[in-house]
Amino acid sequence: MGSIHFLISLSLVLAFFSPPRVYGNAELGALLQLKASLDPEGRYLRSWTEDGDPCSGKFEGVACNEHSKVANVSLQGKGLSGRLSPAVAELRCLSGLYLHYNNLSGEIPKEIASLTELTDLYLNVNNLSGAIPYEIGNMTSLQVLQLCCNKLTGSIPTQMGSLKRLSVLALQYNRISGQIPASLGNLLMLKRLDLSFNKFLGTIPAKLAGIPSLEVLDIQNSSLSGVVSPAFKRLKEGFKCANNPGLCGVGFSTLRACTSLDMNRVNVDGLPLGPNLNGTVGTAPPKANPESVDINTNCSQNHCTKSTKFPQAAVMAGVISLIVTLAGGVFLALVWYRRKKQKVGNTSDPSDGQLSTDQAKEFYRRSPSPLVSLEYSNAWDPLADGRNGLGFSFSQEYLTNYWFNMEDVESATQYFSDLNLLGRSKFSSVYKGVLRDGSLVAVKSINVTSCKSEEAEFLKGLHLLFSLRHENLVKLKGFCCSRGRGECFLIYDFVPNGNLSQYLDVEDGRNQVLDWSKRVSIISGIAKGIGYLHSDGENKPAMIHQNISVEKVLINQQFNALISDSGLPKLLADDIVFSTLKTSAAMGYLAPEYITTGRFTEKSDVYAFGVIVLQVIAGKLQLNTLMRLAAESCRYEEFVDTNLKGQFSEPEAAALAKLGLVCTHELPDQRPTMETVIQELSNLRVGP
Repeated sequence: MGSIHFLISLSLVLAFFSPPRVYGNAELGALLQLKASLDPEGRYLRSWTEDGDPCSGKFEGVACNEHSKVANVSLQGKGLSGRLSPAVAELRCLSGLYLHYNNLSGEIPKEIASLTELTDLYLNVNNLSGAIPYEIGNMTSLQVLQLCCNKLTGSIPTQMGSLKRLSVLALQYNRISGQIPASLGNLLMLKRLDLSFNKFLGTIPAKLAGIPSLEVLDIQNSSLSGVVSPAFKRLKEGFKCANNPGLCGVGFSTLRACTSLDMNRVNVDGLPLGPNLNGTVGTAPPKANPESVDINTNCSQNHCTKSTKFPQAAVMAGVISLIVTLAGGVFLALVWYRRKKQKVGNTSDPSDGQLSTDQAKEFYRRSPSPLVSLEYSNAWDPLADGRNGLGFSFSQEYLTNYWFNMEDVESATQYFSDLNLLGRSKFSSVYKGVLRDGSLVAVKSINVTSCKSEEAEFLKGLHLLFSLRHENLVKLKGFCCSRGRGECFLIYDFVPNGNLSQYLDVEDGRNQVLDWSKRVSIISGIAKGIGYLHSDGENKPAMIHQNISVEKVLINQQFNALISDSGLPKLLADDIVFSTLKTSAAMGYLAPEYITTGRFTEKSDVYAFGVIVLQVIAGKLQLNTLMRLAAESCRYEEFVDTNLKGQFSEPEAAALAKLGLVCTHELPDQRPTMETVIQELSNLRVGP
């Protein structure tokens, strides 16, 4: 009896002290609370379940680090209409939180400040309200803070000047008021500061001009006043200050000239600049742009003391200020009227500084990325001075739409997590990634030493890659170079179903067996892609792929074929191109004449295509002499993939076998052109 009591007690103790699940109950609980708050109707986050593992890859938008901790939550554009729960603070290892382009409401919870490892916070294009929590100033790892296009009120907390690693601060299109805190001048890594379309008052802190990395300061459409420091001229077009009637300055095209009355402002110590109230000159020398201060220096919390003396200058200043205010009111009324006529959607009213979701998306689609910042090493700088002196011109469209910066690439790949690694070769690595607009991409990382050393040649190759547009080629979306990593990155559309080699040598049901119609369709798609490369076009010259193989043929969701790495040899150093040929030769894709001539021609691409045709029919990576003899003799049972179990068209198999054999003829002159191949394939009847 005593032993029974002991066992019962022991089981209770073990149950009480049972270890938590590997991924942590706290994080699972936090995610479930987030789900209930973000998606109260349970429409979009159904994959977040109580018995699930957040790190299994089945929780939509959730990614984990190597320690099985939640590191990234990417739910942008999901239609979420709830609120951001304070439970997010329990995701202690979170480095990226992307909730933009939703319809979230409520306030930003102050508990979010507990996420001290968070580098990216994207809450833009929602309906968030309330003030920015001052606790955000404790998030010292923050690099990007995107809060624009909401209904935020209050003032910017001075504590945000403690975010020393911040590179982007975007607060535009809100209802934020008060003065711009001078403490933002402490953000020495800040590259872009966008405060436009708010209700700021007072002056522009001169300290902002001293931020060495600042490239863009946008303060358009606010109620700022005072003299703008000439130091902001260094930003050139990056300084955007239009539609602030109270601002003046010298040498700024969008500012009016300053008058003597503009000099009657207070300086950082609250002392008047220009004539004092007693008619004498103040002791403080005039400053071109006094830092932001509380002008009502004698104000208590509830009321202000008033001076009983109003010198003539002050009266005149008041009259002029009234006139300027009325003019500004008329201007804003006109802006409001025009916008109301052009309003898109009905999420909110642009007249009070808020874009509708559709307007905000259109705004971002047309505007240059706020994160574009190309970094290059001193020895390799494809976009050095003289971008247009290389025989062609990169248009503004290229620079705006196709250039990514390092922060974009790191965020997309979750800092090149091994969990996102798709493949690796001697000269490159490929990662799966998610851009901030939610699109899936494949990021190919290439060491700079593997690229052409002649910058002009590299840029010509890059220009060629961007010109390639065909339904059977993988689309290149963008490009980036990193001085810090010594790498360049090619960003492609992600193709979900892997490469063609995964559908060959299928055994024991490990991979999907391609039915006959899919095989014919894939072969036809490959031919069309190669044919496009070989043809002259309006925007591209005829070109040769040089390295076609089943590894370079990707399969999309509709099981169409897309050829990857088209034009890549134009970017790579000669020794790298040569090294890739060793693999092609070993797999049988290299045309025999290359050994004697050392040259690629269109017929060498045709040879590689012929090898792929025979591989797809046979369902095998390695082709042997017996299989080729069987194909020549139309002995179907010996060269058609047995996984098809006889479900194929014998006439089509005979025609494809003949096509594969003629394309791999030893003499290049005996091989057809891709134009002829495409015509032959079009005559085939697709189907079993």
